[in-house]
Amino acid sequence: MNAKEYDEILKAVSHRNFLRTGSAASVTALMAQGATLRGQERPNTQAAEHDRSSSDPGLGNKPLLDENPDSNLPTTTDHGDMVPLWYSFDLVKKRIEEGGWTHEVTERELLSSKDLAGVNMRLAAGSYRELHWHTAGEWAYVLYGKARVTVMSPDGLMFIGDVEEGDLWLFPAGHPHSIQALDPDGTEF
Repeated sequence: MNAKEYDEILKAVSHRNFLRTGSAASVTALMAQGATLRGQERPNTQAAEHDRSSSDPGLGNKPLLDENPDSNLPTTTDHGDMVPLWYSFDLVKKRIEEGGWTHEVTERELLSSKDLAGVNMRLAAGSYRELHWHTAGEWAYVLYGKARVTVMSPDGLMFIGDVEEGDLWLFPAGHPHSIQALDPDGTEF
C-alpha cells in the first residue's frame, strides 16, 4: 500500500462506517502502516547529523538540553512534537541540513506570538542562506563568528557588508537578502 492509497482509505472511513464495519485494531494497524509510509517520504538527514552541518560552537543551555536530549537532535524515527508551555530555542527541534541548522519558533509553537517569529540559525563556513525576502522586516544579532550580508533595495541598489559577533542587521520588508558564513568557522545568529 502506498501513501496515496492510505490517504484514500482514511477519507473513506467515516465515524459511522467505522462503527458499522471496522474495529479499532484494524484502523490502528492501518494508521501505523501509513505512519511508516509517511516516515519513508521524509528526507534522509542522517548524513547531515554526523558532519560539519550539525556543529555547534556557540552557547547553549546545557542543563535544559540534558533534560530534553531529543529536542536538539531528534531521532530519525521521531514523527511528532510535544509542545512546551514556555520557550527557549533549545526546546524546539533543530532542523539540520547541509551547511548548518536552525531552531525556529513561530505561532505554531508559541500561540501568543501573532506578529513575531524567531529563528536561531547556524551556518558553517562557506554556507549561505540563499536570496529570499519576507513580507515583514528581519533583524538579527550575531552570536558567533562572521558573515557577509547582501540586501537589495526596491530601486535596485545593493548593499554588501561583513558582520561579526555582537553586530546587528536589519532587512526591511520586501527587500531581497542573503547571508553567507565566513571563515574560519561560520556564524550563528
